[in-house]
Amino acid sequence: MAKIGVIGGSGIDKLDLGENVVFLNRHGDKYCAPHEIDARGNIQTLKRAGATKIIATAAVGSLNKNIKPGDFVLLSDFMDFTRTRAEYIDPKAFTDMSFPYDESLRQGILRAAAKLKIRIHPKAVYACTEGPRFETKAEIKMYQRLGADVVGMTQVPEVILAAEAGIPYAAIGVVTNYAAGITGRKVSSQEVIEVMKMKQETLARLISTSLAP
Repeated sequence: MAKIGVIGGSGIDKLDLGENVVFLNRHGDKYCAPHEIDARGNIQTLKRAGATKIIATAAVGSLNKNIKPGDFVLLSDFMDFTRTRAEYIDPKAFTDMSFPYDESLRQGILRAAAKLKIRIHPKAVYACTEGPRFETKAEIKMYQRLGADVVGMTQVPEVILAAEAGIPYAAIGVVTNYAAGITGRKVSSQEVIEVMKMKQETLARLISTSLAP
C-alpha cells in the first residue's frame, strides 16, 4: 500500500497523523546538527518504507518583515549555499530541479490551509546555508538581494535527493524568527525549537487535512 512520508524538522519529534504515514525525525533521536544529517539515508529509508510522496517541515528565518515569526510558508524554490554535503544517490545522476517542490502537493496544502483558516504564504524562495552557525547580517543582505524570502539549513540536499529518488516532495516552512539584521535582535536555537513545538499541533492538522481524500 502506498504511504506518505513526513519529515519533521527541529523541535518536531512526532506528529499525530494517522494511518499510511511514515514519520521520520530529520535530526534523529540524539539531534544531528544540520550539516551532520544523513539526508541520503533518510530519503532512502522513506523510499524503502513505501513512501510515494513526502511532506517535510522546516524551521526558517524570515528575510522579510511581512513574513512574521509564527507564519507558515510554502516553499517554492531554493538557493544552495552549502559546501560539504553529498547531493546525490547516483554520482552520475543529472537531476532536473526546475520544479523542486511538487505542485500537486503544494496545492493540496494550500487548500487545506484555506479550509482550516491557517495563514500560509503560498510561495517562498529558501536560501540553504551550511550551518550550524547562524548567518551574518552581510550574508542575509546578500540573500535578500538575490531574491530569497527565508533562510534555513536543512532543505539541501533533502529536496534534491527526493527528486533523484522520484518522490514528489513539498515543504512547509515555519517562520521561527527574523534573520540576522532584520530587527537588530540576536538569533537563538532555543527560540527556533520553542516556536516549532508551539506549531506542532497546527502542523499536524494542516498535513493531515492536505492528505485527506
